[in-house]
Amino acid sequence: MKNIAIIILGVILSSPFLKAGNPERAGQAGATQLLINPWARNTGVHGINTANAYGIESVINNPAGLAKTKRTELIFSHTRYLVGSDINLNTFGISQGLKKGGVLGLSVVSFDLGEFERTTIDQPDGTLGTFRPTFLNIGISYAKTFVEDRIYVGFTTRLIHESITDVSANGVAFDAGVQYTDKDGKFRIGVALKNVGPEMRYSGDGLTQRANLGGPNSRFTSNVSTIASKFELPTQLNIGASYEWSLGGDSVSTIHTILPMINFTANAYARDQIGAGAEYRFKKYFMFRAAYVWEKGITNPEERINVYTGIAFGATVEIPFKSGDGRYSSFGLDYSYRTTNPFQGTHSIGCRVNL
Repeated sequence: MKNIAIIILGVILSSPFLKAGNPERAGQAGATQLLINPWARNTGVHGINTANAYGIESVINNPAGLAKTKRTELIFSHTRYLVGSDINLNTFGISQGLKKGGVLGLSVVSFDLGEFERTTIDQPDGTLGTFRPTFLNIGISYAKTFVEDRIYVGFTTRLIHESITDVSANGVAFDAGVQYTDKDGKFRIGVALKNVGPEMRYSGDGLTQRANLGGPNSRFTSNVSTIASKFELPTQLNIGASYEWSLGGDSVSTIHTILPMINFTANAYARDQIGAGAEYRFKKYFMFRAAYVWEKGITNPEERINVYTGIAFGATVEIPFKSGDGRYSSFGLDYSYRTTNPFQGTHSIGCRVNL
């Protein structure tokens, strides 16, 4: 089983699908909503917690962390994306530990892009009503623990749907990840490859129009279909590490925990990124986290191609409660904020129940 994790790690690191850090290709990929992190706890560190992500939230940056779910986890999250753009994200996730080992997870991300006036070539001024675009990602994940809770392996298959009234595109993306923890449970390494899959293409009646094929004096018309170009998915590779320092308390209960982390992100259709951050925990009741992600040109408005300016922070309040005879569960509230320019930042708020 240990060999399985090593093979997966090798495949991820040697993936031929990744052409990292090519700014000339920026904007050429489609389905870029796959790169938007909607989870409130993860985004408090800009998603750089590749090595220590856990629970159903981990499926966005490293599905291996899903294996750390003990029983059942439910999570809801709402994101005000780029405040001022009127874009909102609603997210739901559930993970369940299986009796024979392994964890199964389901995640759904729905984009609310607002309402738009419908226009055509013949009626460019509208008067045809309105429409709402549909962007929906549905992920099915599986993760398992190997080698005495030290190696975690996870996979995600994500269904992608994009559509307006009469045009749509559907696709599938695959993620895979590995996390390794040392014997003391302090040092962690994580590697994940995201958004690998076949090309997508738009199709539908909206790409068909009636045209006169016989010249200006001809009455003969026919339906002419336009074949849309294919587009690739925004493949991404994450490599991260973290180390946990415990301060105060005893072997059973730690009062203060500091978890610094670093991460390298290789993007096939954008600039590479380097991130560093940390999380502070007070027992299991309160957490505060912050991170900074750097890429070339991020401090220069004339060179920057990313709306995010690098800073993110967030907090969590975790409330334990007794859910049975000798059994305890918890209810958590998460919040994060990511700075942007332009727009007024991105806010995410979420709640989770660990049963």
